[in-house]
Parts: sequence; structure tokens; C-alpha cells
Amino acid sequence: MTVIETPRLRLRHARPDDLAAVHAVLSDPRATRWWSTPPHESLDQTRDWLDGMIAGNAAGSDDFIVERDGVVIGKAGFWRLPDVGYILHPEHWGLGLASEAVGAAVNHVFATRPVEVLTADVDPENLASIRLLERLRFVRTGAAERTWNVGGEWKDSLYYGLSRAIWRQGSTSA
Repeated sequence: MTVIETPRLRLRHARPDDLAAVHAVLSDPRATRWWSTPPHESLDQTRDWLDGMIAGNAAGSDDFIVERDGVVIGKAGFWRLPDVGYILHPEHWGLGLASEAVGAAVNHVFATRPVEVLTADVDPENLASIRLLERLRFVRTGAAERTWNVGGEWKDSLYYGLSRAIWRQGSTSA
């Protein structure tokens, strides 16, 4: 089981006992405002999601639960390479923790996988996520309209990429 330690965080694979903490993130409308699904309405919905993450980890995905001081605060990593995804509980926003977690996951993947480019799909209105990606040296590669239907509302996408060559020029830590 892969564990990544950063100065303030611990990234590790998901476990069944993460259910309540993960549900606190995925049921919060602030956290899921730009997520690919509406807020989770039940523990069963989150359990299904968490079971998928656990199965993905068992199959070799580089998707991680993010802990701060032993408390689960979100997730960061790669459900399926090369696309990065991340979400933190709003109580932990604005502290650089998402950049720290995503940067650690990116470093891990480039150090251990033969992938040449990592990608991200972000809502154009999600300015904090755009800043995070750009801080980590992702560059905008495209855009598309009406790419996600989340709870009956169409969302647009900005696409970003980070090449191994750019990553090699320095650390992706924020």
C-alpha cells in the first residue's frame, strides 16, 4: 500500500472506515460545486463511491485519501491515468493543502509510472482550481462547452496538461 507523506499531509489508499469522513466531503454542496456529481444524499451513495475507490486502489490506481493530523479531509490523485482529480472539505480550503496533495500525487505518478502527460478537466468558473493547476505548471490545452451534466445543469470544461518534460524542470510542490 502506497503512502505519501508531505510536510502537512498523509496520502494513502482508501479504507472502508473512511466512509463517514468521505461522506462529510461528498455530501457538502460547497465541496461538490464543481464535482462531477451532485452532493451525495446518503451514506449508501458514498459507500458505493468509496467501494469503487478501494477497488481502484486494489487494481493499481494512484488515487489517495488525504489526511491532515490523522483526519480525512478529502481525496487527490488519479482514478484513471492520466486524469487528476481532487476534492477537499471546505473547512480546509485556502491553506494550500490541495496544492500540496495534488503536487505530491503528481510527483508520485511521474516517479513511478511511464505516463508522459497528465491531464485535468476543470469548470471555467472554478478559479481556485485553475490557480492550483497553473501553480503546479499545468498549461491550458483546450476548452469545450456543455461537457458535464451535473444534477440537470450543463457545465463547461477547460482542459489542462502537464508533461513529464515540464515536470522534470522542477518540483510540482506549491
